[in-house]
Amino acid sequence: MPISLTNKKKLRNLLFVVIIIILLLTTRLGYIQIIWGPELRNMASSQQVQSRTITAKRGTIYDSTGKYILATSSSVETVSVNPTNISEENKEKVARALCDIFELEYETVIKKIRKRSSIETIVKKVDKEKTDELRNWMEETGITTGINIDEDSKRYYPYGDLAAQVIGFCGSDNQGLDGIEAKYDEELKGVNGKIERETNATGESLGGENYVAPTAGNNLTLTIDMTIQSIVEKYLEEACIDNVCTDGGSIIAMDPRNGDILAMANYPSYDLNNPYEPTTEELKINWEGMSSKDRTEALQGMWRNKAISDTYEPGSVFKLITASAALQEGITDTDNEGEFCCTGGIEVAGTRIKCWRYYRPHGSESLRQALMNSCNPVFIGLGQKIGVTKYYEYLRKFGLFSKTGIKLPGEANSIFVKEEKAGPVELATISFGQRFEITPLQMITAVSSIANGGTYIKPRIVKSIQNSVTGEITEMPIETGEQIISKENAEKVLSMMNSVVSEGTGKNAQVVGYQVGGKTGTSEDGVNTNKYVTSFCGVAETDNPRIVLLITLYNPTGEGGHQGGGVAAPVGGKILSEVLPYLDSIE
Repeated sequence: MPISLTNKKKLRNLLFVVIIIILLLTTRLGYIQIIWGPELRNMASSQQVQSRTITAKRGTIYDSTGKYILATSSSVETVSVNPTNISEENKEKVARALCDIFELEYETVIKKIRKRSSIETIVKKVDKEKTDELRNWMEETGITTGINIDEDSKRYYPYGDLAAQVIGFCGSDNQGLDGIEAKYDEELKGVNGKIERETNATGESLGGENYVAPTAGNNLTLTIDMTIQSIVEKYLEEACIDNVCTDGGSIIAMDPRNGDILAMANYPSYDLNNPYEPTTEELKINWEGMSSKDRTEALQGMWRNKAISDTYEPGSVFKLITASAALQEGITDTDNEGEFCCTGGIEVAGTRIKCWRYYRPHGSESLRQALMNSCNPVFIGLGQKIGVTKYYEYLRKFGLFSKTGIKLPGEANSIFVKEEKAGPVELATISFGQRFEITPLQMITAVSSIANGGTYIKPRIVKSIQNSVTGEITEMPIETGEQIISKENAEKVLSMMNSVVSEGTGKNAQVVGYQVGGKTGTSEDGVNTNKYVTSFCGVAETDNPRIVLLITLYNPTGEGGHQGGGVAAPVGGKILSEVLPYLDSIE
């Protein structure tokens, strides 16, 4: 019977639909094979391969001499299990053994062993003595399948709290969380290794293991000198305790010739090996009763590097900047007798600003004598002569409007009134170091630039990086900026600083046999009223500067008062009396 026209049309349509379906299926199959193929193969492989990570050994951190290890990684081990590979009758035995050897909770361990998963971590970073106990148990019982003991790495700090806020610490996953450990994590962490083995659908092993060795991280050599750091920390702690500094303190020592930070200390400090434990007696007493939020804030305060993260009013130490600008502008010279006259205060835009010794004015002075006496009116007058625009230009050149860029986390920036809003009173207060805030690091960098012959010098904390594979050493560059003041004027400022220590407010910083220059400072806390910051910035030796030292003590409330000359300058003298002979011995 011939096919009707209607049926032919139906057959044709059906054939067309079949062809379309075949084309769609072919396209889909091609898409899956070509586009999804690699991803699906990886997914299949991951389901058929058990992988255990071997943590790479972090690079070692050395002090500047290379003799002292500040941070290192010791070899430990991690224990894990493959639940599917442990027979049902052995699960409880394995759980009991693991709990007894590593002092773990039974319920937690047995839950992991009974899981339907390929791998479960039991305990991390344990000493080999403990894992050897497990090895002996496995040998005695013959239960070895499904228990893994893998090499691991644990961070250790040989000197505990030395330079804690600079070095920082690592988390349980070996990642740097603070300080150098965090800033240079990519250099230090290395590349993890792994152990892989093929399994069937139930997780049972199909053969041997494939071992990929980890690559250790690179080593760092810091600019920190362990001997100088130890000396600085000793006297900082003594100063904070003796003067009852309720908010602690910080000290930075810097080599003005290359910007190297020789020491950076904060008090109170903390133990790098136990960074989550409170260190001060007050915290220890209150710890149990504190909320989780309060504990976190307390820990962050403990880890905080005040030397770079906290701002303060520098007070009279800042007069060195005003003096430098005035000399460079040719407004004055060091020893013009009777050039200035202190009457106990000075009138600025209808406001009388007192000298600190308003009750017994300094009278006739030269610039040298004004710096020795720390006379506010003289420096206010110099600021007026320099003018806002030019003065702010010098602040910029000294790097006081920007972060130094030191390779440490958490560096803060200064707080100045904007140039266009700086009137006569603002300029006056800035000229003698008040009503603005900078970090101690910015202050010492500015003074180091004077000691460096007037050329800006950028602070450096890492000296070199050593590749762990090739052994190649890469030196970190010494970075300088523009010439801020002439070498001649820089020498004049150093000469006046020498007079401050030999005859002026910094007498307590004298060191027999050495030419020490300095400037003391006392200022009010910019945030809290009735609190003071006392400081001393020293340079030694003034005829050939090798070290600049800045001591900053927050709210000293002891019987010695809060004046920089009486509280901070003696600390500088003690430190330099030990550091300078040491520098002689190594140079």
